[in-house]
Amino acid sequence: MGDRQSVTRVRQPDPAVNRILERAEIDGIELIRFLYADHGGVIRGKAASRSRLAERLESGIGHTVAMMAMNMLDQLQEVEQLGPVGEVRLVPDPATFVPLPYAPGAAAMMADQRQADGSPWGACPRTFLKDAITTLETEGYTLVAAFEPEFTLGRRLPDPDGGPDRLLPLDDTLCYAATGFDTAHDYTMRLIHALEKQGLQVEHYHPELGPGQQELSVHHAPALRAADNHVLYRETVRGVAVRMAMWASLAPKPLADQAGNGAHLHLSLWREGRNVFADDDVRGWFIGGLLAHLPALTALTCGSVNSFRRLGPRMWSSGYAVHGPDNREAAVRVCSPLGATGETNLELKPSDSSANPYLSLGAVIHAGLDGLRRKLDPGEAVTVDPDTEPGRHPRLPATLTEALDALEADEVLMAALGDLRARAYLTVKRSEAAAFGERDAAFELYNHVRAF
Repeated sequence: MGDRQSVTRVRQPDPAVNRILERAEIDGIELIRFLYADHGGVIRGKAASRSRLAERLESGIGHTVAMMAMNMLDQLQEVEQLGPVGEVRLVPDPATFVPLPYAPGAAAMMADQRQADGSPWGACPRTFLKDAITTLETEGYTLVAAFEPEFTLGRRLPDPDGGPDRLLPLDDTLCYAATGFDTAHDYTMRLIHALEKQGLQVEHYHPELGPGQQELSVHHAPALRAADNHVLYRETVRGVAVRMAMWASLAPKPLADQAGNGAHLHLSLWREGRNVFADDDVRGWFIGGLLAHLPALTALTCGSVNSFRRLGPRMWSSGYAVHGPDNREAAVRVCSPLGATGETNLELKPSDSSANPYLSLGAVIHAGLDGLRRKLDPGEAVTVDPDTEPGRHPRLPATLTEALDALEADEVLMAALGDLRARAYLTVKRSEAAAFGERDAAFELYNHVRAF
């Protein structure tokens, strides 16, 4: 080889990785959860030890592809390419690292599912949202969003007949009643502190309509961060409750005879630092896209059998595919402008926390973008309760199966999802519809509380 010298390439340390490693050491973090949302809407993950964290930040953790064919009852479905053969990597996003205040010694990061060579995988929901954001950016837009979740808080009581625990709401106070603040005060304070330590800025809180029902909203963020925030929110609501020997559920309808829990999705569209929803045409076209795809969208934004117990007329959850200014019975509420700027945002009401937030928000982007591209007319704004005008307005799907049929027939959303993701989602969700259709309401309610 003569005088030729071998050269070893030395990888330069990543400052972001070093910060995480240092913080884990300082905070006494022993386990770091790599979290993802599956096609059933369940938050799942694996955890790396601190001793292997530096390695796992780069390589991720091996994960069977089959988990994206698992439904919310842990029943594995037959989906081609999602069987016992094959592996992806759960690769964490260092920008999402947060210690978990309700679980001392633990931290979490949101993870993408990548192929062994590091390339994107066709069934990764977080990648779906990232791709939707990139597509929107090619049109010159960015989306800012926030989920507005409700949840039910209470305690578990053993069933005297040996069945699943009975779920007793924390209180029976009235909607917005001051006594409701007092009843849930200790839990609420711990929840707020835990959220803010993870970088989620709390906007407002109040006791809601149903027994034990709470509503606490966090500040809006760019689309990907908004979805990541919602995963952290869901985990924190339940985690804080567990540490206090309570239960908390974001299920759409945890108690059949009580108010349901939504996660209304607030949206604003921006270009060059300006909220373009101030423009009547742009806002209208975006709404037109949402309404045109709403039957299919509902399969992704209200992604469970339990969701359709909540959706319906006269329930303030939206039963009709209409829009209107500050109309809380419309599927798309045009919120009052903020101050004198004319800036506004849209609220998509058929949305709840049983949905995978990455699929939900990504699909909303594709639907709105289709409206912008085709300049879709949203139709006349509805300024009354649409249920008072029988036969005039289109109803939302009444069951998950109806919504899935609409999704399967929606060429825009099916193309956006891609073959593997679309097949897997439809198979998983149809299996849930079939499984719950064979059992009683108590089975459905309990399992949705367990999952969400």
